[in-house]
Amino acid sequence: MAEMSARPSREFWAGKRVFITGHTGFKGGWLSLWLHQLGAELAGYALAPETDPNLFSAGNISAVISHQLADIRDAETLNAAMQSFRPDIVFHLAAQPLVRASYAMPVETFATNVMGTANMLNAIRATPSVATAIIVTSDKVYAESSIGRHDEQDRLGGHDPYSASKACAELVTASFPMPAHQRIASVRSGNVIGGGDWAADRLIPDFFRAIFEGESWRIRNPRGIRPWQHVLDPLCGYLLAAEHLWSRDSAREAWNFGPDAQSEVSVDDIATRLCAIWGFGAAYYIEPETHAPHEAPVLRLNSDKARRELGWAPAWTLDQALRATADWFHAWRGAECMAEFTKSQIEAYDRS
Repeated sequence: MAEMSARPSREFWAGKRVFITGHTGFKGGWLSLWLHQLGAELAGYALAPETDPNLFSAGNISAVISHQLADIRDAETLNAAMQSFRPDIVFHLAAQPLVRASYAMPVETFATNVMGTANMLNAIRATPSVATAIIVTSDKVYAESSIGRHDEQDRLGGHDPYSASKACAELVTASFPMPAHQRIASVRSGNVIGGGDWAADRLIPDFFRAIFEGESWRIRNPRGIRPWQHVLDPLCGYLLAAEHLWSRDSAREAWNFGPDAQSEVSVDDIATRLCAIWGFGAAYYIEPETHAPHEAPVLRLNSDKARRELGWAPAWTLDQALRATADWFHAWRGAECMAEFTKSQIEAYDRS
């Protein structure tokens, strides 16, 4: 049983004007639907969804947010969007989010994740209405280490372009000159899973693509250990962090939002559990790549600061997270209304 955690306050969010970059992505889509349920007024700024199908379309997210297709590398358009909407709170999620893709397009990865973050912070600085901003990075911002779990004071680093670009985004966030009334935090979470993720070269989306195409699931790195969590767990933390910063006189913070130790398991363990949950003869096979790009063998996060300062804790166990993910894809395959189904999972999480 997961421990009790604080939940976002409907009273706080009702009527708040919230600007979200990356709302067409997986995390951004879930965040948009949750904030809509909390009563916030939303504006989104992002590129078009990268996959078809995608959560943005399946969840009819355009119905709950003022939707603008644009690039965070376009500073002029971003500034205009921010100053037109005049948000109270900003969530910056837009990014090139894939480690393996960063090897193929390192310049684009650095331009999006580093200069895009700088553009976002500059747009925040130029928009006096903004009181709080949450900059989303990654658990991969930490220099690789074999010692325990990373906490927020550990050394930043990155062996691959994606990880290094996110570490750079942390440095930009920590050093960018901001007005005294604007409170900024960076947030770092583990490997998130959940319905509506169709990204390339990710373990869970690869499973469902294989299932729907009638193929066996191929596993490349069975021994890799990651902090797995349902997407709603870190999003809960991001919302709580924004509420916390709102009442602070000034702040420049960072928080980890990782799962309990029981959810830090190998890829092979995840594969076994998910096949059992899905059933219907689901299977996988291991075929390691001979020239695979480097990825950290182990990632773990220490979230004690979030527990202590925000009252946050992961609410769903790993099996609950996998079950919720499988249920979402069952519903999608059955042509249910995915906007309502996704909202029902948010409500179930909020009650847990």
